[in-house]
Amino acid sequence: MSDTLPSLQQWERGPKIVAVGGGTGLSTMLRGLKKYTKNLTAIVTVADDGGGSGMLRRDIGMPPPGDIRHCMEALANTEPIMEKLLTYRFTEGSLSGQSFGNLILAALNGVTGSFEEAVSQMSQVLAITGRVIPVTSADVQLEAIFENGARVVGESKIYHFKKEQDCRISRVALIPERPAPLPAALEAIRDADLILLGPGSLYTSVIPNLLVDGVAKAIAQSDAPKIYVCNIMTQDGETEGYTAADHLEALLVHGEPGLLDLCLANSAPVHPGLVEKYRVEDAAPLTVDRERVAAMGLELEERPLASDKGDFARHDPDKLAAALLEIYRQRAVRIFRGERRYILEE
Repeated sequence: MSDTLPSLQQWERGPKIVAVGGGTGLSTMLRGLKKYTKNLTAIVTVADDGGGSGMLRRDIGMPPPGDIRHCMEALANTEPIMEKLLTYRFTEGSLSGQSFGNLILAALNGVTGSFEEAVSQMSQVLAITGRVIPVTSADVQLEAIFENGARVVGESKIYHFKKEQDCRISRVALIPERPAPLPAALEAIRDADLILLGPGSLYTSVIPNLLVDGVAKAIAQSDAPKIYVCNIMTQDGETEGYTAADHLEALLVHGEPGLLDLCLANSAPVHPGLVEKYRVEDAAPLTVDRERVAAMGLELEERPLASDKGDFARHDPDKLAAALLEIYRQRAVRIFRGERRYILEE
């Protein structure tokens, strides 16, 4: 695997990559990808209703800013003090638990009168690489339907409700159903050279994007390689006991035929100490069931992607980005787009 970073010219004319998801997993991947291409778009879920984001959603009626903010932080090119300000959380008073970055977005939402415009303006302030686009501007709630027929509404309630029901999630839905997408999101998907889903919480970060009207169809109709990036671990309260193929099946059930071409999974061992820590939380390293993935007609790539640092089992952003770009180069077709630009640069 080559670790060579592109020149400035190659970076500016790099592949148009669209990453769909939300949460920590998406922002981790973006940190690595921004070193390889300027043409990076994150399409992010807005179904969150917990924590500081949920507070702003309830108090002032704006879409939840948390996942959007995480992505902008990952793509920002700012001074260290600004990074500290964005991630600062108040510890006392009525703002306890709220992040300063969320408050900036809330203020811009009030100034511009549009959450989409607020995100655009904050992106300029932070001089981010690429774009961050909310998948919809609609006020949506996430509903989970379990295999026993039980239902719960509210992204923040799914974890505890699942533990009580002690059965798998059958599917999730948005309320209202099939909200309108932001046109910029569909345009980015249609123009993409590479489309990525995940990593991140399967039912609460990745799949909600596919439930927005036209998003799954646009991905399925794209000629770009479409890759699902598997999580390193299963997730307590969401995907306990799931294998890689279980994740893929859930995506296809909620999506469209042709949604995915390839599954990228981690092959590096997770540190035994972390495995034990996660076992207490009823989570474990993701099992890659190769025969089931092959039977679904999907390619499988396994690479050593896990970070060997930190207190959590996370992707190494540089290893993940390098693997994705290598896979892209192996599969990309040289197509002249009429703008003196090729997908691949020598």
